[in-house]
Amino acid sequence: MTTSPTPPDVDVVLPCLNEAGALPWVLARIPEGWRALVVDNGSTDGSAELARELGATVVSEPRRGFGAACHAGLTAATAEIVCFCDCDGSLDPALLVPFVREVRTGTADLVLGRRRPRGPGAWPAHARAGNLVLARMLRRRTGLRLHDLGPLRAARRAPLLALGLTDRRSGYPLQMVVRAADAGWRVTEHDVPYLPRTGASKVTGTWRGTWQAVRDMRRVLAEPGPHSAPGAPAAPHATRGVPR
Repeated sequence: MTTSPTPPDVDVVLPCLNEAGALPWVLARIPEGWRALVVDNGSTDGSAELARELGATVVSEPRRGFGAACHAGLTAATAEIVCFCDCDGSLDPALLVPFVREVRTGTADLVLGRRRPRGPGAWPAHARAGNLVLARMLRRRTGLRLHDLGPLRAARRAPLLALGLTDRRSGYPLQMVVRAADAGWRVTEHDVPYLPRTGASKVTGTWRGTWQAVRDMRRVLAEPGPHSAPGAPAAPHATRGVPR
């Protein structure tokens, strides 16, 4: 992970709420030359201080919400390409390297990771069920044959900002995909290993949390479309994702 004043090649947004236990592993996996933007969303376990000690750039977002943290990181980013990754140790940010390559070469405009659980407890049944429901709804809404709405993703910063994302809760990742599809982006999906997270989940650790997230995302799917996004990549149709 670069700590020099040299402009970052890629910015990695890491929404963070009490993830001190996972931060050392996650930050150690940030590729050389990339910058880690740890967005502290009100941690009380010293996550922000630890992230700074480990060389990350820390962005404060006091308004609670996954989308609020993600968008704060996006607006704070300066690199041409921005990635997103959970900060709980369930996903390896080093897996983003081919995602970035795909965006940079113009093969895709938005690259998503399809989570494949590795190890017991990596993806609870209720969380998988909620994800399956949303993936099917997304297919009906956009025509994209995606299987997951996971947080590991990469795209160019300026077009992302031009999408005008407004959700600041659990619907943020879905809104990004819906508006990208409406704008004609090429969206692809690739398998990534999904590991047991460190600590308790803030969103999908319970049935109640999972279905609250589903409700947030259903509101996003109810938005009228298509959305016109000035400055979005010029592509006549969104490409159906093909898992590998």
